[in-house]
Amino acid sequence: MTWVLTIDGVWWIALLVQLLAIPGSFLPLLPGLIWLPVGSLVWMGAVGWAQAWPEFVLALVLFGLGFIADLLALGLASARLKASRWSAAGAGVGLLVGVLGLLPALPFGGPLLGALFGPWLGATLVETWVTTKPPRNLGWLEALRQGSVVGLAVVAGLLISRLAQLLLALLGVAVFIALSYF
Repeated sequence: MTWVLTIDGVWWIALLVQLLAIPGSFLPLLPGLIWLPVGSLVWMGAVGWAQAWPEFVLALVLFGLGFIADLLALGLASARLKASRWSAAGAGVGLLVGVLGLLPALPFGGPLLGALFGPWLGATLVETWVTTKPPRNLGWLEALRQGSVVGLAVVAGLLISRLAQLLLALLGVAVFIALSYF
C-alpha cells in the first residue's frame, strides 16, 4: 500500500505546525513564534519558493517582531526603574523554578501561577541582593522595596510581551491562510 501526500495534505500539516505558535506564544517554556517560519518552510517544500516566499518572509518578520517585543518589554521595564542587568536573569530562573513547580509556597495554581509568581520572586531576590552591594549600598528594607517594584515591572513586561506574541501568532496564522489558501 502506497501512501501519497497531496498538496492539500501538506497545506493542512503546515497550518497545524503554524497553529502551534498560538499556545507557544503565551505558555512559558514552549517555543512560540518560531513555528510560523517552520510551517511556512513545510508549505514551501511542497509548492516551491516562487509560490511560498510571501508566507515565509512574513513569518520571519513576525518572528523578528516577537523577539523585539520580548527585548523591549523586559528592557524598558528594567531601564525605567534603573534596575540591574541581573534582574532579568533572576526573572528567568524564577520562571523556570515556578513553571516546574519547585516553589514550595505554591500548593495550588500549578505552573501557570508559578509562571507569574516565579519571575517576580526571582527578580525581587536578585535586585534586592544587588542593591545592597556597592555602589548603591541601600539598606535591606529599601533594597527589598526596590526589588519588589522591579519584580512587578518585570512581570508586567512579561505579560505585555506574551500578549504581543499572541497577537503576532494569530496574525501570522491568519495571513498564512489568506496568502496560501485563497
